[in-house]
Amino acid sequence: MQPTDTVADTICRTVELGVTITGAAADSKDRTHIWCSVIDPDPRCPECRIAGQLRDRAERVLTDTPAAGHPVELHVAVPRFVCLTSGCPRSIFRADITGIAAPRSVVTTRTERWILQRIAIDKMSVAAVAANLGIAWKTVNQIAVGAARNMVYDGGHLDGVRHLGVDEHKWKHVRGQGDSSWVTVLIDLTPVVDGTGPARLLDMITGRSKQVLKDWMNSRGQRFRDRITVVAMDGFAGYRTATGEELPRARIVMDPFHVVQLAGEKLDRCRTRIQQATCGHRGRKNDPLYKIRRILHTRVEFLTDTQKNLLVESLNSHDDHVAVEITHQVYQQMIAAYEHPDRREGKILMFKVLKRICKGLPAGLDELAQLGRSLWARRKEILAYFDTGVSNGPVEAINGRLEHLRGIAQGFRNLDHYILRSLLHSGQLAARINAL
Repeated sequence: MQPTDTVADTICRTVELGVTITGAAADSKDRTHIWCSVIDPDPRCPECRIAGQLRDRAERVLTDTPAAGHPVELHVAVPRFVCLTSGCPRSIFRADITGIAAPRSVVTTRTERWILQRIAIDKMSVAAVAANLGIAWKTVNQIAVGAARNMVYDGGHLDGVRHLGVDEHKWKHVRGQGDSSWVTVLIDLTPVVDGTGPARLLDMITGRSKQVLKDWMNSRGQRFRDRITVVAMDGFAGYRTATGEELPRARIVMDPFHVVQLAGEKLDRCRTRIQQATCGHRGRKNDPLYKIRRILHTRVEFLTDTQKNLLVESLNSHDDHVAVEITHQVYQQMIAAYEHPDRREGKILMFKVLKRICKGLPAGLDELAQLGRSLWARRKEILAYFDTGVSNGPVEAINGRLEHLRGIAQGFRNLDHYILRSLLHSGQLAARINAL
């Protein structure tokens, strides 16, 4: 027959924490209170490392993992010692219990792990976890966010990152919020480029500016910055400038999706301008250019014979439609360059297109001329795609997953909570949490 305290320690597994149970009680709020003492406390002074003399014990109250479905509070009797060493600046000190709980923490170390496992693995809400522990939602959320960020920054999450994706993401669709409703998303593209797995979310930081990205890169350390060889991004000049200043040896790639999107926007503007000039009103159902507004954005080889005939008829129905036809041809040539099976040939095709539209265009091609000037200024980043094969496609995919996550939650109001959920959802932290 085992002693009662040994049975209690076994059931509550308090030995894992380095404490033994000395008493227990339940209160009217359905909470279990467990009093315990530290097993083999270290009596050495943290300053002089010489053993001190026991003075008394101070109680520290910590929330522990639930027992039999009830919240648990540990009342740990922490020994306090007097340092008798002359000349030592420390007179009284407490025994080190960092193995039980972190300094100033209100929960035990194993409770932090339990919180992450319930949220990440069991998909429990923060409110449900807080109810199981008998503590506030805000406390649980802060603990989970801190633990997740520690795993990101100190747990090897950034190791091996060589290809980085950067993009902006709107986390809160509320009018009048300005940049506070935007975050900068950092994605590890290395597994995609190496063919070893999917991209993963590295971090999300508040704001979308040059300084925001610079501060993040500065805080990662020189070793991390030296390892980055390629950074893929959209056309935002702030990210480009920050990357050029902080990662001068990294190659910047302007994402093909955004290049084609920009060309498509200029095509639409050209179409609407010619529509107004020829018809005197916005597009209507039977207007030639309005009927082909979607066909213009489809690759020619994907069009049916009926769509091809409609495209030709609409573009040839008026002499002024030639501006739309030329802009459409450039748009299709850019797509063809990106889709060419030989990247070297694709790079040559893209360079020829950019060179042809950068200057010297005839009058009437205003949108195409503006497109040419914009893309020629970024030609190095555009052509870099053909050498590296790195794009922001996986970044857009993760952005889509985060949009879906926000929809499931019917929106988020707390940015820290949103970042936590995003990291657990797309940061591939589940395996690391299980191994805690």
